Amino acid sequence: MRRKMALVLAATMAVGALAGCSGGGSTGAAGKAATTAAPAENAPADPADYEVTEPITIKWWHALEDQYSGIVDQVVTDFNNSQDLITVEAEYIGSYSKLNEALVAAHAAGTGLPAITVANTPYVAEYGAGGLTENLDPYIKATGYDVEDFGNGMLEAAKYNGTQVSLPFLISTQIMYYNKDKVDEMGITLPETWADMDAFMEAGTVKGADGSTEMYATIIPGWDQWYFETFYLNQGVKIINDDQTTTDLGGEKAVEIAGKIKEWCDNGYTYWTGTADDASSNMRQNFISGKALSVVHTTSLYNNYVDQVDFEVGMHWLPGAETKNQEIGGCVVLIPSKNDQATKNAAWQFMQYLVGKDVNMTWAEGTGYMPTRKSVLETEEGKAFLEKKPAFQPIFDNLDLINPRIQHKGWSQLATIWKNSMAELIMEGGDVQEAMDMMADEINDVLGDV
Repeated sequence: MRRKMALVLAATMAVGALAGCSGGGSTGAAGKAATTAAPAENAPADPADYEVTEPITIKWWHALEDQYSGIVDQVVTDFNNSQDLITVEAEYIGSYSKLNEALVAAHAAGTGLPAITVANTPYVAEYGAGGLTENLDPYIKATGYDVEDFGNGMLEAAKYNGTQVSLPFLISTQIMYYNKDKVDEMGITLPETWADMDAFMEAGTVKGADGSTEMYATIIPGWDQWYFETFYLNQGVKIINDDQTTTDLGGEKAVEIAGKIKEWCDNGYTYWTGTADDASSNMRQNFISGKALSVVHTTSLYNNYVDQVDFEVGMHWLPGAETKNQEIGGCVVLIPSKNDQATKNAAWQFMQYLVGKDVNMTWAEGTGYMPTRKSVLETEEGKAFLEKKPAFQPIFDNLDLINPRIQHKGWSQLATIWKNSMAELIMEGGDVQEAMDMMADEINDVLGDV
């Protein structure tokens, strides 16, 4: 309990620092444009207010791992070579959570901020509420930037209270990767609904003579609640109730779902990865080496899996129940609000390039991230993409079922409590109802305070 409360207190302090800071600050860009204030939202849009007029070097913070370094370098180099005034320097900060910590700290200090940064989609509400993000609506209006071509759910996920505080960048969703060769060989039927999961777990698990598991039917990530969140949402559980101050995670259906997952783990059909730093790499290795028939992960890692296995990798939509909805993952891109206007203008120029259709397809072809533009999906480029990666067909078939993430100022604290409580329950044991009740009480305290 002390460990969990310490995490909550730390997160609360971070949010307090984010929401409580105001005022100026500058990244040090010089020139006339540096002192030009953005016009009021209802003022006439003047493109000149957002022009870059002098040479400037800006930082782009990202969370893209080594496997994406080649594309990062290519995109930045191409942009730098496309014009004469802006030089972008890309800087890898670490995971989304580490980048969040660095960004919140820099915003609180009012110094050391990047000109532009990615952010995991659940942080949008927290940043918007805390004033960290620049309002992009005046920029969009002044420059005539076409945002309507983004998928509707993707664009909504990048808003806070109706304001466009970010733009969709590298978008993914949850997916079940599976070893197609083994599924075909074993005659396995992949689960379409939650009710199908018991049969799939039994059929897909291989045990040795001593009863130990030699191949898991699947592996469920525990380091991020996003991977198991839809199991609850599609069965009617409200992670945050309509009152915005309580959770339904202590309710009967939520307890039933947690109990079923624990049962599968206890039976050796799957295992819970926990929250350790190496949880993701260990899970990936178990799939690559054949110790798991399938894994639940993000579509963004499709190329990474395909490049490391000697079997055909399939992708399967996660099993649903009352609904079959999934959620947007990946990241948006935003401009910190405390930078001077010259830095913001340069960041806006790079942002338009970064989320443009051509660069979006560069990312989609070189990674597992999805095309974000509706027009791309209807073009020859989109058809060619699907020909190269036919495993993405379930995603294309279900695009309308990919929804924005839950947005709430207390979301990151809720998520931390949820994933830590699930790890403790499944990996250390205990009564499911009691554990979920305690977890819900902690979450209610957080939701009631923000």
